[in-house]
This record gives sequence, structure tokens and C-alpha cells, in this order.
Amino acid sequence: MQYMFGRFSHISIAVALLGATVGLQAQNFPITPGQKATATQVAQAGVPLSELAPNAPDEYTVKRGDTLWAISGLFLKSPWRWPELWGMNLQDIRNPHRIYPGQQLYLDKTGGRATLRTRQAAIDGPPTDVVRVSPRTRYESLADTAIPALAPNVIEPFLSEALIVDEATFAASPRIVAAQEGRVLLSRGDRAYARGEYSDGKTGKALSDAKGEPLNYRVFRNATPLKDPATKEILGYEAQFLGKAELVRGESSRQGSDDKAPAEIVPATIDIMVSKEEMRVGDRLVAEPPRELLSYVPHAPALPMEGQIVSVYGSAVTYAAANQVVVINRGLRDGLEHGHVMAILKDGARLADRTDGAKPQIKLPNERNGLLMVFKTFDKLSYALVLQITDGVKVGDRFVNPN
Repeated sequence: MQYMFGRFSHISIAVALLGATVGLQAQNFPITPGQKATATQVAQAGVPLSELAPNAPDEYTVKRGDTLWAISGLFLKSPWRWPELWGMNLQDIRNPHRIYPGQQLYLDKTGGRATLRTRQAAIDGPPTDVVRVSPRTRYESLADTAIPALAPNVIEPFLSEALIVDEATFAASPRIVAAQEGRVLLSRGDRAYARGEYSDGKTGKALSDAKGEPLNYRVFRNATPLKDPATKEILGYEAQFLGKAELVRGESSRQGSDDKAPAEIVPATIDIMVSKEEMRVGDRLVAEPPRELLSYVPHAPALPMEGQIVSVYGSAVTYAAANQVVVINRGLRDGLEHGHVMAILKDGARLADRTDGAKPQIKLPNERNGLLMVFKTFDKLSYALVLQITDGVKVGDRFVNPN
């Protein structure tokens, strides 16, 4: 995988959101026409002071451990509104992909409008586009020090562990059929045997070590149905991640010594490479997908969006707090995409009005409770990270556009 490092004399905080990825790779990500139009409009006049965060600093020096989400929140009331932040720098920055520790950001509030710059405005007059520079050598190590959009360790585990499939796909997936020496439980370093085909000849596909076939697999168990809280429709099945396995030999069949005897089935050989939990016969294998370099650009959906939380990730978890993951009942078919930010609404309680003699049932209003950001989408469901929260998030709580 090619690592790309660029040299930038001035770097915009907001367009840096466009280049923020999970991992150490840096790429140039496309800018949508809508985002470009918003930024251009803002760049012409700046941002109203009313849009700034109440305690927005006049200047800020980027530090190690910062995230773009947190820095955006220092200057704007709504951190996901990155086009405004980008537009404030549009004329100042020509190649804006990343920001680095040590860079200084200055907030210019002249004329009743706010402009964010990477150099301080002149004291005796308006900012000038003339910058005096002197030759210098800049060294960068291969360990990228750019500030990420969000702390990578928060999302990375779920990119490899979380899996939502439909029932038919999971039922036809390869499974572990035996272990060495009659073992019941398998862990890292153990050898086991698996099959992809089924006796009906129509279900599944034989595990093969031929060129071009996958050799690395994730191991899962217990595909739990995820139902829409409102319609009760099964939107998908969430599988429990157990670990990873490597295919050593593909499965085959061979004819016995007696020509009339049925062919002997020889299962595939796998080695357990990673073990989060112990595995056993019957656990399923899913081919390791290609590594994704995703751009987590926090932004509000362009169209109205609402839905409910279906599940809190983790079998023993009832309430989700900040930096925890939830499953929501909207996905690709609904227009949801990576980076979409939604406001969480706490479901108002239903109770009896004891001040009324008839004691009728009343429903308290839903109250805004925090923010979540989508980071992995499926057809009907998505995984989202809880970014900010006032109270715990539970199944059934609603979400809407943040604006």
C-alpha cells in the first residue's frame, strides 16, 4: 500500500477533515459540489460572529493528541459544519489536506465577521495575501503526525469486528467442522478444519487455496437478528466476532479404495491466527474484506433523516456512553453515508397524569441528548459512534438531523 506524504506551507483546519483517515495513510478525497459551494459562499464574507462557539479562542496552537472534531468545536458551535470552517480559509490555503502539531490558527473578527487563518492579520490594516518566506528544509518521518478527524483507536476495532449480514448469506458461509485431537475449544495457534460446501450441492462454495481466492478469514458466531423498533422488520443479522483464521489447504474429495464407495470429503485446513474469544465447531468464516481507507468527514445529511437506535454494541451493554457504538435502523438504501452526523433524542417517558382525576396517559417530549456519527454502512443498518452525550443512550432512542 503506497504511503503518500505532502508538503504544505499553509494547511486549512476544515479541509483537513477531507483528508483525515483511519490509519497512517493520507489521500486526496473528492470535494462535493455542495461542499465547495458552501465554502465559496462563506469565503466571500466570512462567518457571522453568532456562529462562533461562545469561548472561541483568538488563536490556537495545534497539539499532539488533538482531533479535528475537537478543534472544530473550539471555533464553531457545530463541529460538523466543516464547510464553514474550510471557507473561512479558502483564500488563505491552496493545498489543504492536513494539519500538524505546532501549527497556529488565528481568528480574525474584524467587520463583524469571523475569518480563520493560519497566519496572524496585520495590526495596522486588513490582512494581506503577501507572505514573506525564506528557504528552509522540512523533514518528515514516515510516521505521519497529522491530526486525525477522530481518535483512530475509537473506530478501528469496529472496522474489523463488526459484521451485519442477511440470513441467507450467513447460513451459506463456511464453518468449522472439526478440531485436532478432539479439542472442543480453539484459540490462537490451534489448527482446525472447515468446509464451505454443503451436501445439497447448491449451498455454499468450497474453500479453495487457488490463486486469487481469499486466504484470510474472520470467524463469527451467533447471528443475532436486529429488528426495527417501530415496524419489527428484521433488518439484518449481527454476528459475534471471535477472531481470525488463515486457510492453509483448500477442501477436496477423493475416491476410496472401493470404486462403489462414495467419495471421501476432505475438509480445508485452517490455522487460528487471532483469538478474541475461544472458537468451536459450527462457528462461521467470512472472507477478510479489502482494507478500506475511509474519510470520516463529519457533516449533516443534505436531506431530512430520522430513525431509531436498534442495538448497543456489546452483549452486556444496555446504555451507550461517549465513544461507544450503536446500530441504527437506516443505511445505504436510505441515503446514509460515512460521516453523517445526527442529533440523538432521548425518548420521552409515557406516564399517567396524576393531577387529572381521570389519570390519562401522557407522552413527555423527546429531548436532545447528544450527537452520533455514522462510520460503517450496510443496506438497511449502520454503525454509528456516539460523539457527545448528556445521558445514556438506549435502544429505541431516536435521531434526527442535527440542524
